Amino acid sequence: MLRFVALIVGLVFGFGVFLDAFQTLVLPRRPSGRWRITRLFFALTWPPWSAAAQRIRNRAVREEVYAMYGPLSLLLLLVLWAVLLIVTFALIFFALGSPFQEPYGYLAGKAPGRLLSDLYVSGTTLFTLGLGDVLPRSVSARILVIFEAGAGLGFVALVIGYLPVLYGGFSRREVSIALLDGRAGSPPTAGELLRRHGFEGGEEAIIVLLAEWERWSAELLESHISYPILCFYRSQHDNQSWLAALTAILDTCSLLITSVRETPARQAQLTFAIARHALIDLALIFHVKEKKRWQEQVKLDRLPPTDFRRLCGLLEDTEIQLCGDPASEHRLRAIRALYEPYAHALAEYLAMPLPQWVTEPKQPDPKKTDQWTTVAGLRANAEGSHPKGEPSSRLGGGTTLHRIATHLHHEEHGL
Repeated sequence: MLRFVALIVGLVFGFGVFLDAFQTLVLPRRPSGRWRITRLFFALTWPPWSAAAQRIRNRAVREEVYAMYGPLSLLLLLVLWAVLLIVTFALIFFALGSPFQEPYGYLAGKAPGRLLSDLYVSGTTLFTLGLGDVLPRSVSARILVIFEAGAGLGFVALVIGYLPVLYGGFSRREVSIALLDGRAGSPPTAGELLRRHGFEGGEEAIIVLLAEWERWSAELLESHISYPILCFYRSQHDNQSWLAALTAILDTCSLLITSVRETPARQAQLTFAIARHALIDLALIFHVKEKKRWQEQVKLDRLPPTDFRRLCGLLEDTEIQLCGDPASEHRLRAIRALYEPYAHALAEYLAMPLPQWVTEPKQPDPKKTDQWTTVAGLRANAEGSHPKGEPSSRLGGGTTLHRIATHLHHEEHGL
């Protein structure tokens, strides 16, 4: 009876490991199944990790702990698969009566000793050590040993092929997020993005930018649906994240569609559609609608009337003008309801704060000024003191491009 139970449990473990590894590493679509090993692994490890990180008061250290989870969970998941494969074949060997010849006499003893020998044989076979101190005595055992050795080689090959794909997707994602820093601030906000494009010809620049983010959102949807573990990989800078960038782009598209005058909304509609698709599909992966706080997140308001008026005032002196009629605010609230609850739920689950609509005014800090503000300020000073007829290679007051570069270098290093 014990051997029969071991056989059933071993077969169930084996089927679960191979199916989970296939869906996670090979299948290029969203994995299905509530009781998948990978899903259970993240459900059991991420909440306590996140709860422990939230107790850290130092923000830099806290973000570092959050950032460690993604790469570390990948390694632990691979270890878990390997351990389950070893247990799988060990249980099957045990069900066959431990048909091995070994020099220490464990196989002649009771069940625990035989199971230990089976685990040893399974481990050395999976990792293809080939020690030869324990030998199979039956045809079925020899076939299983060969099959397990092949599974071990295939497991290593999948891991080797999996890591470059995973980090390639992460790298492509982060390039556009880094570029958004100069276009929408850090963290990015819709108000800052529109303000920085409030110049003559800014509409065309926004259309180009949204077209790039339409493709970025499609790539995010494809890569993060296939490899959900990438959602836990955080950006290199604490005030940036893929969720904040995606939400800021959705905010911008919402404003362009509902509230901005005389702006072509076609590209904004296209970008909004694919960005919202990506956000909702990623929210479905983590089953955020099934969590207790979903109804509370539906009621959260990221843009109260006072902030909407601040947003309107921010763009008064630019080429981009918000609609003055009260209906624009109602239209904006309606379109925000299509994506904001999912953004709130993901932000709470992944511990990634959402961006505001308008950048909060802060006291100027030379050590923390973003690069766009630094260069824009230097350019404004240069134009204000630039004598007519002076060659463009010299900026006003004798400030050269070399001095600008030196200023940025000192700013980067806090000099």
